[in-house]
Amino acid sequence: MVSPSVVPADRVLLGHITGVYGLKGWVKVHSDTNPRDNIVGYKGWWLEHRGSWTQVRVLQGKPQGKTIIAQLEGVDTPEGAHALIGATIAVGREALPETADGEYYWADLIGMLVKTVEGVQIGPVDRLFETGANDVVVISDERDEVEGSSEVLVPWLVPDVITDVNMKDRIITIDWDPDF
Repeated sequence: MVSPSVVPADRVLLGHITGVYGLKGWVKVHSDTNPRDNIVGYKGWWLEHRGSWTQVRVLQGKPQGKTIIAQLEGVDTPEGAHALIGATIAVGREALPETADGEYYWADLIGMLVKTVEGVQIGPVDRLFETGANDVVVISDERDEVEGSSEVLVPWLVPDVITDVNMKDRIITIDWDPDF
């Protein structure tokens, strides 16, 4: 999969192709959208595979068991679908709906500097993930006193833990002990 740092600024990662479904070239998709089947609502995907980006049209898609399946224009054999396994799926940023006040796309939070309410700079947001209870922010711990590379996990709980998200300055302020 492609690193978020090499995704063009005009695109947002939404998932990746994980397998082949059936004999007509459908692909299995891991979706990071919420709900997960929203990914097939975007009819134009950018696929990054083996270092290059190509645009494809989604003809149809739907949930299938614990995954999502999609039919892509020009892919009509299992062999054609198999060639796309591992491709990263992105959409143009302009295709995304506007966020409400206090809502953020995870892609926009990646790389933001995280500091505590006391002013201690921890490091950048590396990634986020869902748990059953709440989302979790994974921060690359870059404090001098920390030996080696480590991570700080912080629950995304507004306003108890996440006290401020400054998109302009790209700083997230947390009320959390980074050594917890």
